[in-house]
Amino acid sequence: MKYLLLFRVEDRVWQEISSTEADVIRAESDAYDEDLARSSHLVFVQRLQPARTAVTVRVRDRTPSYTDGPFAETKEQLAGVIVLEAASRDEALATASRSPLARIGSVEVRPGLAAG
Repeated sequence: MKYLLLFRVEDRVWQEISSTEADVIRAESDAYDEDLARSSHLVFVQRLQPARTAVTVRVRDRTPSYTDGPFAETKEQLAGVIVLEAASRDEALATASRSPLARIGSVEVRPGLAAG
């Protein structure tokens, strides 16, 4: 079964940690991704640019509107996503808990819907 892992971190956290600590977290995250790839659990991974680069699109009455920034009003911003192949919810949760970003932010684990 496929699970979507949504990684969220507050911008404030990145601003408050040292550049050395940020480099360590990035290196640990790279190693985490590589481990998932080696174990055949990794389907897709993508780091994201800061939320300030986002544009939210809405269509009402067939007219699109565009708003700078993310839709959600939240302190934590989406930092990246992984699509994970896991045999069970417990396996997906255990995998998410090993992420270095879980120490400084949060990881939402959401199962995919079966096609059809």
